[in-house]
Amino acid sequence: MKETILSIAGKAGLYRLVSQGRGMLIVENIDGSGRRIPASGRDRVTSLNDVSMYTDEGDRPLTDIFEAIRQKYDGEAVPVDYKGADNGELTAFMAGVVPDYDRDRVHMSDIRRLIQWYNILQAAGVTDFAENPEQAAE
Repeated sequence: MKETILSIAGKAGLYRLVSQGRGMLIVENIDGSGRRIPASGRDRVTSLNDVSMYTDEGDRPLTDIFEAIRQKYDGEAVPVDYKGADNGELTAFMAGVVPDYDRDRVHMSDIRRLIQWYNILQAAGVTDFAENPEQAAE
């Protein structure tokens, strides 16, 4: 997954970096609508490559978790309704994907966001989450 996929605090969805300006980023909604918006220095912009989740052994990159979800669901969208699912469904989903996730530090809102982001990426055709071994060697 490229570093150009971003999350912006306070704005729904995921965005792709289009251009950088002076003190601002131009981002495009990843859903295919083509809607572009500026993100200034005041916005909290985070690359998905910089996000990780707590596990019992330490932090695990979000890209690894996305890859585990992709493998479990054969590249299809997650069938769990992240808005309407109860805590038991979310816990069962997470335990099925990452059995060693830290149950004390990973909140239900984190699991909901994980499902939402994965489904957005899957719908947009972004399914290459695994690190390229050639790039990792460099």
